[in-house]
Amino acid sequence: MKKVEKHSVYMGRLSHGADLLEELNRLCGESNIQCGRVEAIGAVQRACLGYYDQSRREYKFNTIDAPLEILKLSGNVSIKDGTPMVHVHITLADENGRAFGGHLGPGTIIFACECIIESFEGPAFQRIHDEQTGLPLWGI
Repeated sequence: MKKVEKHSVYMGRLSHGADLLEELNRLCGESNIQCGRVEAIGAVQRACLGYYDQSRREYKFNTIDAPLEILKLSGNVSIKDGTPMVHVHITLADENGRAFGGHLGPGTIIFACECIIESFEGPAFQRIHDEQTGLPLWGI
């Protein structure tokens, strides 16, 4: 574990029609957030959710082409290949209250989204390839 201190909190509304993951990565890059925490609520017009197949060591993505509520978006910001990278999971619900969740993938389109990003001071967490899992994990 590394000790980090809370530095800044960014709050705002994300752009209607934008790709949720791209928007989060863009904001962190523009604000030079290299270590942080992300959360959001709102709604999407469509979603792309990932599941990591542990035996094949690859993500499988499913698209839900329907309006959904964001029940919870939670994740972190660290550095991968010298660039801030947002890694978030998301739980969504349809009009009947059925929940869907997974790793947020590109192609999730924002309807309305309110977001909080906490930036931390301290050493940036670098993502490096982990042989055991095949994932780019924090190199702590």
